[in-house]
Parts: sequence; structure tokens; C-alpha cells
Amino acid sequence: MVTVTGANGHIGANLVRELLRRGRKVRVMIHEHDESLADLDVERVRGDVSDPRSLRQAFQGTEVLYHLAALISIMGDRGGLIRATNVGGVRNVMSAALGCGVRRVVHCSSVHAFVQEPLDEPLDETRAKVTSPRYPAYDRSKAAGEAEVRAAIKQGLDAVIVNPTGIIGPWDFAPSRMGRVLLRLYDRSFPCLIGGGFNWVDVRDAVEGAIAAEEKGRTGENYLLSGHWHSARDIAETARTVTGVRPPVLTCPIWLASLAAPFATIYGRAVGREPLFTTEALHALGANRRVIHDKASRELGYEPRPIRESVRATYEWFAEAGVIPPCSFHRSVA
Repeated sequence: MVTVTGANGHIGANLVRELLRRGRKVRVMIHEHDESLADLDVERVRGDVSDPRSLRQAFQGTEVLYHLAALISIMGDRGGLIRATNVGGVRNVMSAALGCGVRRVVHCSSVHAFVQEPLDEPLDETRAKVTSPRYPAYDRSKAAGEAEVRAAIKQGLDAVIVNPTGIIGPWDFAPSRMGRVLLRLYDRSFPCLIGGGFNWVDVRDAVEGAIAAEEKGRTGENYLLSGHWHSARDIAETARTVTGVRPPVLTCPIWLASLAAPFATIYGRAVGREPLFTTEALHALGANRRVIHDKASRELGYEPRPIRESVRATYEWFAEAGVIPPCSFHRSVA
């Protein structure tokens, strides 16, 4: 039995489908919603990473556990919820895995757990983890969550850690932050682009890497599942080749956007909606450009696909899901 926490998220929706395609028996732990898993032949159990008792019940009979449940934030610790979920929740999950005799755990962390500087040197798994309060709360929570996994490993848990970069790709039900970016490019609702960029990886490649880590990864090791760095302008122009929709002409430099970020955050909190950008989001857009996956390629056989394939697959899925008009992206480039 393979149990997946956070199965209703972007990575989870893709992971569960790939595990089923490979003939694995899958149990998904559901906290609230499971629309992304509708009609799938999986066992469903209710659970919450803050409730150790529910975790022990969910993990009974589990041989392999994929821990994906986490909260992403570009607006701080949200009253302690980010740390409670991404650190305390990991502690509870690992403790329950130990108590239930889970044979193998794959913990999904993030590239954000690593210190990004120096920016002019390649970032690999030997880079130090984030601890300084000058880093965003989310980054610190992912690094601290990894420490909880390592504490459980010392107690005998067989666990491996994967660190994806920015996720993009199909089966994006929420949709994700990057999915929303692609949709806003499609409907021309961006007044301008923002400078900077990020390392993006196809969600299907991240899933392949995570499964390979389960099968081949060494206990206690990190594996960076990176893709390719692209600027926001690169992504917009790539989207144009798929949809034919022209992107905004203007690009706002990060330094200028950073002046408006505090006000965007205040407004977002006032209206209860995540703003287009915040200081933390801009911090990510200035992250290390050279995130390398040599270790994952060497030990896991990991190879990410080009970004254009990911952008096209995302728009195709949005069309199939009825989010955008069917076949609208087949228009010729204007």
C-alpha cells in the first residue's frame, strides 16, 4: 500500500495518477477537498497533519508514504499556520510513520529550503539550509521540516527528501500560482510583467523524480528536482507560441515592484485575496539561476523536459477541463 498525503494538490494529483498507472495500490489522506481525485480508484481516508491520532489511523498497513501535505505562502507565516503545518505537521507525520512501521518515506520539500547565495555559484544539495530570519517564513519552514525528517531517520526511519523547484504542468485543479499566471497571460489581465525569473520543472518530471527517489534514493539524502531557469518574459513568450495571445509589452523591474509590494500585501490581506506579488514573491524571482540536478540525474536517472512542453500541456489540460475554450490555443501566432 502506498499512502499519499497532500494528494489533492498539484503534485499529488499527478503522483496518484502515475502510481495508479504503474499498478500500485494507493491510499490518499484527505484533509478537506478531494475534487482532483474524483473517479480515481483509490482508498480515501480523512486525516490532518496536526492530529497524530488521525495520522496513525491513516498509515496503518502503509508500506510506502509520500508526504506532500504542506502550505505555500508568499504572505508570511499567516499567524503561525505555515510553521505549524510545514514543521509541526512533518514531525507528526514522521512520528506516525515510525509508529506504524512504514518501510519507506519520500518527503517532498522545496528548493526554497536551501540558501540561495552566492547567486553566481551553482546551487546543489551541498548548499546550506535556510535558518536566518531574513529569509521568508515559508523557506525557513521547509528547511526546519527537513530537520524533523532527519530526526526521525536517526530513530530508524528510512526516508529520502526531494526538493522540486517551481512546479508547472497539467492536472492543475486549484489552479496553482503558476497556473494562475498562465491563465492571466491567456486572458490578458496582466498590466505588465515583472522582471526576474525562476527555475521551473514540469510536475510530471517532479513525480518521476520522486518515484525514482523511492526506488533508488539513498536514505537521508536530498535530491534536487530542478528544471530550467526562465525569466517571466521567457514564460510569457513561450505561452504566446502556444496560445497566440500577445503578452504585456512592459516589464516592471524587481526594484520598482519591491517598492509597491508592501502596499500590495496590505491590500491583499484587507480583501482576503493573495496579491499578484509580495516582497516574498519578489525574493523568489531573484533566487539562484543555476539550480543543478546532477545528483538526481546520476543516481535516479532524472531528466527534465523543455519548458515549452510543460506550457503546452498545461494549456491543453485547462482546455480539456473547461477552464479555457476547447482548442483555443491552436490559433496561429498573431
